[in-house]
Amino acid sequence: MNAARDACRVNGEPGTVAGIDDRGLRYGDGVFETLAIVGHQPQLWTRHLDRLETGCRRLGLPVPSRGRWQADLAALALPRFGTLRLTVTRGEGGRGYAPPTAPQTTTITQCGAVPERPDDWWQTGVAVRFCETRLAVQPALAGIKHLNRLEQVLARGEWSDPGIAEGVMEAMDGRIIEATSSNLIIDQGDHLCVPATDDCGVDGVMQAWLLDRAAASGASVKRTAVRRADLWQARGVMLVNSLIGLWPVRTLAGHPLPRSPWADRLQDELVRAGTALLPAVVRS
Repeated sequence: MNAARDACRVNGEPGTVAGIDDRGLRYGDGVFETLAIVGHQPQLWTRHLDRLETGCRRLGLPVPSRGRWQADLAALALPRFGTLRLTVTRGEGGRGYAPPTAPQTTTITQCGAVPERPDDWWQTGVAVRFCETRLAVQPALAGIKHLNRLEQVLARGEWSDPGIAEGVMEAMDGRIIEATSSNLIIDQGDHLCVPATDDCGVDGVMQAWLLDRAAASGASVKRTAVRRADLWQARGVMLVNSLIGLWPVRTLAGHPLPRSPWADRLQDELVRAGTALLPAVVRS
């Protein structure tokens, strides 16, 4: 039995290959979500589907039924811990950019292993750099997780030092937006701040979940334009996404940053809820 095929379903059937004319391959014409699997269950499931469906509507794609995804999950028999990727493309559409008038979408559901990362990235924090690659401004795509990740590919290719965990990305005008594969939460002392994503960047699912928890604990939360000076002056900077949960930023461009008290509080929330692949969760 082919384990790779057993871990992936394309259009509801076992398989690992979409058509060579699929517009997701040709043009990055589609959306995707990456989720943590904890206790055989995909985490933040409704939030991820909400963002995926928003992306489909924004691109004019038919929205797959939630029953289709549930059927795939049942067929895949999710592991206790792992990753799950959901992908929707516009399907096959021939040559040229013009989208088909009645697209037949391709859906892909794929399981993966837990990424290996040093435990101290959660415990003592991570080293982060700034990226030279900038994010283009495009309000029509801002917020959604579309398949065209070339800006992130170029940015991640800027370093090979395994001691650097992430790179912060800016818009063309120098506004801080996100990191290559994670979002930011910035502790400004009297409030928690996240960069605005009105014209570029991705609205983070884990970021939103953590901010909800922080607000419930009394934090003031603001979404606004962020510049490098805001990071240097911050009480702490945190990187977050649906797999890692939260990493405190220990150094930024070689300069030490303080550890926000919110880093420990929010990591404790993640451990209690079991919503991310923190070492304390995976080894429980």
